[in-house]
Amino acid sequence: MPPSAEELHARARHLRLILLDVDGVLTDGTVSIHSAGGESKSFHIRDGSAIVWAAREDLEIGLLSGRPSEATSRRAAELGIKLVFQAGPDKLRGYRDILTARNYEEDQVAYMGDDLLDLGVLGRVGLSAAPADAVPEVRARVHWVSAYPGGRGAVRELVELVLRAQGKWDRVVQTFLTK
Repeated sequence: MPPSAEELHARARHLRLILLDVDGVLTDGTVSIHSAGGESKSFHIRDGSAIVWAAREDLEIGLLSGRPSEATSRRAAELGIKLVFQAGPDKLRGYRDILTARNYEEDQVAYMGDDLLDLGVLGRVGLSAAPADAVPEVRARVHWVSAYPGGRGAVRELVELVLRAQGKWDRVVQTFLTK
């Protein structure tokens, strides 16, 4: 049974890090392989904007991907994401390394994932989340499911939820009203 809105906000208030899977969360899960080499992915601009706003509000964003990708590295650099782990399918090991390196407690971390590879991390964090099109096994085990699919605003919705719970969302909105 998913937590109540009050429980969800209580979990979100303590967060210092939002950790994200990439393929299927920041993208729709499609990877285009080019005949000349290389690959491309599509990232939603609203997700990127929300990541920038979160960073301005002292909320760290990190990427935890099961596969290395130059497109992921480039997008992370564009958004100012310094915490990028693309080492392979053992996401739990990567997660533990991140906690140790950044000195975070599990209840200070949110993680959004969409597939079975993410279950180990999703079961440990303070706030677990999934996009609307995550596999059923993931959606059934997280605290919160976005109304949006991966690569189509799910991350934006998660960031907004966290910033609202922390009392920072109105300040983000205000920056656009005073320009």
